[in-house]
Amino acid sequence: MNIVLCGMMGVGKTSVGIEIARRTGRRWYDTDIVITDRYGRISDLFEYYGEAHFRSLETGIVRELAEKDGLVISTGGGLVLNAENSELLKRNGKIFFLRASFEKLLERVRADETRPLLKDTGKTAERLGELLAVRTPIYEAVADVIVDTDGKSVEEVAEAVVAAVEA
Repeated sequence: MNIVLCGMMGVGKTSVGIEIARRTGRRWYDTDIVITDRYGRISDLFEYYGEAHFRSLETGIVRELAEKDGLVISTGGGLVLNAENSELLKRNGKIFFLRASFEKLLERVRADETRPLLKDTGKTAERLGELLAVRTPIYEAVADVIVDTDGKSVEEVAEAVVAAVEA
């Protein structure tokens, strides 16, 4: 069984995924890092080929990872919005929604120029709020477990995930 982390950009899926892998001895994959390693920077993929092309690359990566067992998978923020991706990941995995408040997410992503869905909008808070409103119900629906992250360290969030896997 795989441990799959989903949630908004800036929630800490990468950091928590690394910590879970360290604690459990599982291999860790970040779908955004796999895409970057194979195809180049995500912001360039969005700019030159569009979001639809990027989402198709994501699904290809999900198909590969979902066939493996015993992984920790940190997903891109929009990955589970595609029902096919969620179904593939659920076949051999437990999906954890790492949830954070709007304020905490905004604090973390405000200065990050690499996020294509926030880049050059001039309205980071407004755009983040829109994404959060659309995505939160989907994250909640696909998640097997919801872990609130506000006020918790990476280690505490990782511990909560590991405890839920072992329960």
